[in-house]
Amino acid sequence: MSVLSDAQVQRFIEEGFVRLDDAFPGQVADAARDILWRDTGCSPDDPATWTRPVIRLGEYAQEPFRQAANTPRLRAAYDQLVGPGRWAPRMSLGSFPVRFPSTENPGDDGWHVDTSFPPPDGGTGSFFEWRANVASQGRALLMLFLFSDVGEQDAPTRIRIGSHRHIARLLAPEGTKGLSFMELAQKLEGTTTCPEALASGDAGTVYLCHPFIVHAAQPHRGTRPRFMAQPPLFPSGPMTLDGHAGDDFPITQAIRRALSEAPSR
Repeated sequence: MSVLSDAQVQRFIEEGFVRLDDAFPGQVADAARDILWRDTGCSPDDPATWTRPVIRLGEYAQEPFRQAANTPRLRAAYDQLVGPGRWAPRMSLGSFPVRFPSTENPGDDGWHVDTSFPPPDGGTGSFFEWRANVASQGRALLMLFLFSDVGEQDAPTRIRIGSHRHIARLLAPEGTKGLSFMELAQKLEGTTTCPEALASGDAGTVYLCHPFIVHAAQPHRGTRPRFMAQPPLFPSGPMTLDGHAGDDFPITQAIRRALSEAPSR
């Protein structure tokens, strides 16, 4: 089953993301949100309890979250973008940064690229030391799951369209060791001219993003809290960039196309 049109797949390759509406049912989002509200310690009906701009909640593997991650529409999209048998089913949806309307700066709204494997020596345990390389070791997709309706004022994630191409060219000379989160964060000047998109939509919408996409949070200027998960889709094995038929899918096609373009500065 194909849920993404040829045009959508080409946009993923060129722009670095695709929006999938109705990726999971609204009632599943409602059930998940009830669990999340309880764990925030806040009341959905009492804005006086919304005292922080963001509350980060931990790993969620209850049934609504497993259902949301494994609908037939999403599994078909994973197959189209990453390849059948090339990804591992998600049994949870990771952490949730729940964002509340606030005039306070959340302090976590810088532009960045998500990294996916630890340094060879293990490092200190800081996520800022984790790394990304040109073969996207440890990550097949970045995914943005909307569990509440998200409008333009509701702190939608900002996406730099096409920035994944720049990041591929930055990573290529670094080989398998790649760059750390902080090293990448200091090299994003070349993406500042990219047009921006906002990850908005109704509850049940999922943005499937290339793992190299540059993105950022932003303050919430709306009226209702925003519930979103941002888990990776893990590859089932290493990805190669040699164009072999067994690993020739949009995720790697995007990288190869970027590397054939003019080098980054």
